[in-house]
Amino acid sequence: MALSRHALLLFALLPLAACKNEAPAPVIASPDAPAAQAAVPAAQQASAEDPQRVAAAEAAIKAAEEAAAKAPPPVAGTDYLVIPNGQPFDTPPGKIEIVEFFGYVCPFCAMVQPTVAAMKAKLPPDVHFVYVPAAFGSMWDNYAKAFYAAEAMGLSDKTHDAMFRAIHIDKTLKGERGMDTPAEIAAFYAGYGADAKQFLSSMESFAVAAKINHARQYMTTAFNGDQMSTPAFIIAGKYRVKGKNLEDMFRIINQLVVAERAKLGSASPAPAAPTVTTEAAPAAAGAPAN
Repeated sequence: MALSRHALLLFALLPLAACKNEAPAPVIASPDAPAAQAAVPAAQQASAEDPQRVAAAEAAIKAAEEAAAKAPPPVAGTDYLVIPNGQPFDTPPGKIEIVEFFGYVCPFCAMVQPTVAAMKAKLPPDVHFVYVPAAFGSMWDNYAKAFYAAEAMGLSDKTHDAMFRAIHIDKTLKGERGMDTPAEIAAFYAGYGADAKQFLSSMESFAVAAKINHARQYMTTAFNGDQMSTPAFIIAGKYRVKGKNLEDMFRIINQLVVAERAKLGSASPAPAAPTVTTEAAPAAAGAPAN
């Protein structure tokens, strides 16, 4: 348990760093990020399969839940940015969407993924989580295509965490260290039941290309002229989450979900921005009580 607590402490205090829209090699957005990344051992960065990392992720969600219950309402410009004319990416009316922009090659996406998985597992029926891969060019595009090909084949649930592990822990795929060919990526998915030739064909299909274009356009709109980066979270298509560190980011996600639920359930006109009272704060990060 000592290691889990240590991992959680590191997680909570890490600056909110990101991989920027620069290919072929992503650049760390925060000047503090290299030291922060080095402080987290590889085995704690990239797997939602390791029991200690799972425990640390669940503890991080609980810490965010407690912070949300005590914190004042989130503030536009400080805690989140409003997306002009923002719309959900792929969620039916009446549900609250959480989008994560991610890249398999991004070390910070790998670090956040266990906590994302813990949050996603607790979401109530009225909250819909959507992964949106960033296609920044070069190896980013191949992995984005692979994500959508895996999704089309019904493999993404069992390969999403595994892909982060292959790149950032096992290093059986190159990620940002080089350029995996589509055939090499297809061989990885073949280990999870895909037919390699069919997977390659899907990666290069018109349907996957259309999804990549939609993802690019949506990300461009969400960042509204700011430099695009991963990981990034969008709530209800309207709000791009900020935050001082990772725990703070999940606190804001939680509060914005609660605020959006209150608006959907209210007959009165929605306010221009979310308002959340501490009394209305959810019982769990990303999984507020109904």
